[in-house]
Amino acid sequence: MSSSPKSVVITGANRGIGLTIVRELIKDKNIHHLIATARDVEKAEDLKSINDSRLHILPLDVVCDKSIDTFVAKVAEIVGSDGLNLLVNNAGAAFEYRTKIEPNRATLAKQFDVNTISLVILTQKFLPLLRKSASKVSGDKLSISRSAVIQISSGLASVSQNNYGSDLIPMLAYSMSKTAVNQFNKTFSIDVKDDHILSVSFAPGWIKTDLGGPNAPLTLEEAVPVLVSSFYKLDNSHHGGYYQRDLTPTPY
Repeated sequence: MSSSPKSVVITGANRGIGLTIVRELIKDKNIHHLIATARDVEKAEDLKSINDSRLHILPLDVVCDKSIDTFVAKVAEIVGSDGLNLLVNNAGAAFEYRTKIEPNRATLAKQFDVNTISLVILTQKFLPLLRKSASKVSGDKLSISRSAVIQISSGLASVSQNNYGSDLIPMLAYSMSKTAVNQFNKTFSIDVKDDHILSVSFAPGWIKTDLGGPNAPLTLEEAVPVLVSSFYKLDNSHHGGYYQRDLTPTPY
């Protein structure tokens, strides 16, 4: 494929969207290192069943700073002086929450810790490796083959498209956490513009996964190949943006 990244990190790759992204990207023979994470590698049977020497399966608990530091150090060993080309921030969780329930601070805090705070910290920790890969290319052109961070956000993150509230869809905490991810994506894109690191948020769609549930209209096999093909099309015009899986712009 054109503009293939040499190295990719995908968090939360033991199931669902993350696992299917790995299965799509492994088809790209120009990728040298595909680094996939799972909280418990021993239980990640589907991920471990992918037989390819380029695939590195590493443990990562995104809410644990020690785990993040150990993981980033291991990635640095794997990619070496080339740095990291592509970070796909996919790891996440969803906890039901409505306005009209008994308030629960712990649930809200846990939702933000998993989906937002951990994503920000992990991305910050990878900045040196992302800068290293970006510096290998001259000029201002942005791409996943140079240096990029992709946030797997959600359609529920869109404030302007929220016409359903939390009675109909009890995902208030989840939606808020993903809206915050989009704010980070936009801010980060401005902060790393001079470093030539691309940053984009995607809403992959409502997909039949453990998180999406059985009523979702899309299968992983329908949605994820479209999403991954969009990764390869990203350039300067997409920097800081929020898109559907097919690169249709989504209003923040």
